[in-house]
Amino acid sequence: MRTPEAVAAAGQLACLLEVSAPKPGNVSPDRHFHDTRYEDFLASAVAIGPALAAAGERPLGATVYAAVDATSRWTRSNTNLGIILLLAPLARAARRTTGALRPAVAEVLASTTVDDAAEVYAAIRLARPGGLGAAASEDVAAVPTVALREAMALAADRDSVAREYVTDFAATFEIGAPALRAARGDGLDWSDATVEAYLRLLAALPDTHIARKLGRAAAEDVSRGARAAADAGGVRSPAGRQALASFDRALRDPANARNPGTTADLTCAALFVVILEGGWNP
Repeated sequence: MRTPEAVAAAGQLACLLEVSAPKPGNVSPDRHFHDTRYEDFLASAVAIGPALAAAGERPLGATVYAAVDATSRWTRSNTNLGIILLLAPLARAARRTTGALRPAVAEVLASTTVDDAAEVYAAIRLARPGGLGAAASEDVAAVPTVALREAMALAADRDSVAREYVTDFAATFEIGAPALRAARGDGLDWSDATVEAYLRLLAALPDTHIARKLGRAAAEDVSRGARAAADAGGVRSPAGRQALASFDRALRDPANARNPGTTADLTCAALFVVILEGGWNP
């Protein structure tokens, strides 16, 4: 079993690495949004540590709410709701085992309750994410009548974070974490490895944050851009870095509508898994 302190530190470090890497279309040290700055994400990363540390001793939904509540005291924007929804079950799983996380997270997800759903709904209302719209069944504005995993299943076709809950974190364990490990094995530093894992995820999975704002076709177009940047060499060549810079410019607009924010969340989850399973190796 991993200690509460180790789980919290891994989660905070994953958040810091994710936002510090210059991922196209996202906030990073010298790239801010009109309503959110890099420093907001730093504060958010620190804020969720205590909630992640307590993930083994409280229900999953309570962990999600505690992390969102803590974040709300440090930022005025929704900086990390998707990250919290992904890291909370992983943290709970990490407190149950010292080995591979996926079997443990599968057990965590299989045992979610209606109370978990109620806490998560309250957390979502507190975070006030944009672009959710209204759902025909189990809308977050209402009182849930099904367990959290069942509620997530209703949104899985339109939200990649929800899809992780019904696939035992398929994108995290089958795409993001392997890409990150391979990049680190090839000698890339954590920043470049993070960007490469992000590109791999975005190329494979059209970003649902973009799809909710601009439609599926726009999200697929952004995924094609990620594939093109990766094919040009990505972080591994001067030509690839030029392609990444061009891709980044293409994704930026005043409304942040082409921000692959859900892909960034999945990248953070992959970082968390790799750090927890393999240890910290700078």
